[in-house]
Amino acid sequence: MFKQIELSYGFDALEPNIDTKTMEIHYGKHHATYTNNLNSTLKDNAPQFLEKSIEEILTNLDALPENIRGAVRNNGGGFYNHNLYFEVMGPNADGEPKGELAEKINEAFGSFDKFKEEFSKAAATRFGSGWAWLVVNKDGKLKVTSTANQDNPLMPGVTPCGCSEGTPILGIDVWEHAYYLNYQNRRPDYITAFFNVINWDVVSKKYEAAK
Repeated sequence: MFKQIELSYGFDALEPNIDTKTMEIHYGKHHATYTNNLNSTLKDNAPQFLEKSIEEILTNLDALPENIRGAVRNNGGGFYNHNLYFEVMGPNADGEPKGELAEKINEAFGSFDKFKEEFSKAAATRFGSGWAWLVVNKDGKLKVTSTANQDNPLMPGVTPCGCSEGTPILGIDVWEHAYYLNYQNRRPDYITAFFNVINWDVVSKKYEAAK
């Protein structure tokens, strides 16, 4: 059975950037519901897939029985996306990446500030609900992209021209439930605040594993 990632920090630890009530609802309600729905859908219809990793499932959704592909895409995506989101945040984590990841960001985007601009634009201009991502693509290069709903770049065919398919190492949730209690319709303010809580050590480890 799939399990939510255990938080390494308290619900109030990301204040004032991410408020306590939003964290409680986002992790305790939204993320929990995606996890429970994924497990129940697979248990009742295709229990053999509970033995696979979520990455294996999302990269090959066509292997699932047709009648549950949509449910697994939505809930499996929600499970994976939120696990990554909550993992890459932390208290007192504002700053910039270091080491090889910093070098690769500079190489891919020109500078860290240019990366922030591109990532923030992807998040701000994602119409409706969805995510923005920093991805290690299939060529080992860093790309910024966004996806709708609970899709992510592991899923074939969901990124523009396929050039950003690969392994997400950083993601921001821009569904309204991620920020509306504190920021209302000010999504750009939430995006700016998100950079204050990114744990770049975790992102760097994800880069090392994905490159």
